[in-house]
Amino acid sequence: MPFNDKSRLDPSQVQDRRGRSVGRTMAVGGGIGLIILVVSLLLGANPGDLLGMIANDSSSGIQGTSETSDLQTACQTGADANSRADCRIVGYVNSIQDFWTDEFAAQNAQYTPAQTVLYSGSTEGACGYASGASGPFYCPSDQMVYLDLAFFEELTTRFGAQGGPFAEAYVLAHEYGHHVQNLFGLLDRSGDNSTGPKSMSVNIELQADCLAGVWAYHAAETGYLMTPSKEEIAQSLDAASAVGDDRIQRETQGYVSPESWTHGSSEQRRDAFIDGYQSGDINSCESPGWTG
Repeated sequence: MPFNDKSRLDPSQVQDRRGRSVGRTMAVGGGIGLIILVVSLLLGANPGDLLGMIANDSSSGIQGTSETSDLQTACQTGADANSRADCRIVGYVNSIQDFWTDEFAAQNAQYTPAQTVLYSGSTEGACGYASGASGPFYCPSDQMVYLDLAFFEELTTRFGAQGGPFAEAYVLAHEYGHHVQNLFGLLDRSGDNSTGPKSMSVNIELQADCLAGVWAYHAAETGYLMTPSKEEIAQSLDAASAVGDDRIQRETQGYVSPESWTHGSSEQRRDAFIDGYQSGDINSCESPGWTG
């Protein structure tokens, strides 16, 4: 999805922590638990396994890449977003938040912007310590989206997605869908830690996929992007399928156990995005407790 070359980017919406060394402290409390069980982790890993993996990391500090870009000077226009991966993230974040600002205003509500944090290897936030292994996630405690750009390579090499720029856009739009849910108070009502195809955890994830589709429908209206092509929408659908619980379980453990799903099947996730994209209406993303 090409950006409009002359569109003006706002890099202040993205923090660049790449290349920073992070100490080995971790808060495995309500914050990281909520992320793993309810809010994010597109990887679809078993929550207990993931916590164990993070807790067993014995390193005293993790050093990311030594090359840190200055987004404030490098990412100024849509032309920059068309030529640089990190500027592309800035452009997507700008477009997504521009849409939700207008959508909230149309409903006589106020949208609170959320920053995206780019990091390499590991970082810390209000929800505790996070590593690239945990995948992109939204932290409701500090209202930030956390992303290691290496995830997009893993999405193709490990999970078999075809990749592409709009697969990245889908991932970000999904996480900002969680931010929208948080602003409406939906995440406060979803902490029952249930699993399975019809569980609240899956419902929350599918609604975020649907909200991502709603943004995609309106993306060109924000002025940052051209209208997405069929190929680009296919990239997002492929990414949604790649992180379906059934597909990941089949590839990692050799069998599917629906009772343990936390994010939904490949079909459920594709269908949820399609619902939002075809309607362009957040009301198509209704779920128990949805007040939008």
